Amino acid sequence: MFDGFALERIDVGGVVLRVRHGGHGPPVVLLHGHPRTHTTWHRVAPLLAERHTVVCPDLRGYGESDKPPTTADHAPYSKRAMAADVRALMSVLGHERFAVVGHDRGSYVAFRLAMDHPAAVTALAVLDSVPIGEALARCDAKFAHDWYHWFFFAQPEIPERAILADPDRWYGVGDRATPEALGAENFADFRRAVHDPATVRAMLEDYRAGLGVDRAADDADRAAGRVVACPVLVAWSTRDDMVDLYGDVVRVWRPWAPDVRGVGIESGHHVAEEAPEQLARALLGFLGPGHSDG
Repeated sequence: MFDGFALERIDVGGVVLRVRHGGHGPPVVLLHGHPRTHTTWHRVAPLLAERHTVVCPDLRGYGESDKPPTTADHAPYSKRAMAADVRALMSVLGHERFAVVGHDRGSYVAFRLAMDHPAAVTALAVLDSVPIGEALARCDAKFAHDWYHWFFFAQPEIPERAILADPDRWYGVGDRATPEALGAENFADFRRAVHDPATVRAMLEDYRAGLGVDRAADDADRAAGRVVACPVLVAWSTRDDMVDLYGDVVRVWRPWAPDVRGVGIESGHHVAEEAPEQLARALLGFLGPGHSDG
């Protein structure tokens, strides 16, 4: 897994991230979603590394990255804080300008990185998401039913107890999450994470921040008319629910990104594991040699 990549723990300013990096060429950072770790990219990263320097961190709170204490407003797990970690990480690695790709919760971090650090981000790809502020503003009965976990995870204490009572059942181990589907090493890393009480608590803090400070950040940007300055690729898994929820997903993103294009990928939700070749082709076609420079 990740043949030729280095595995390090890097201090990004009081928070230490576990990071895998390798390849040569214009830099791109890949940000995982919930409940995965950076190893979710193990089938995609080597394909990108043929043309790019690829950096795959565990986001703060996830996997083996640090899990700082939280606060009443959950700001230590805001996408702004996570984005600042990634910006600092890339600087430590010598990349002042880079592309960013995010899936699921990682896409919110990628979006916030592009909004807060426009001079650093040369291209943004978001997979299976719309901005948090958009999702909550459009929330209807279908969203509340299908994505109930956003609101359940935001409750104090109860979700930790529910998940940790049987992490394997909660996260579909033996059903949708198997060594065959994820790859043996990725599966082991994922399973180790979801059985760790500190990681579970930190992942829930991500969601608690989402309903508060993250939504407020999106709403403030919208009110101020701020948009993403770089080219944006919006990709969605055709067997996921983005189209069911939002119809034209690119149209939802267009007010946020003047230079936006979209692509559907035949896959379920965990596209990096289920359709790595198709995803890599889409990303390589989008990034090209001109969208990143280190």
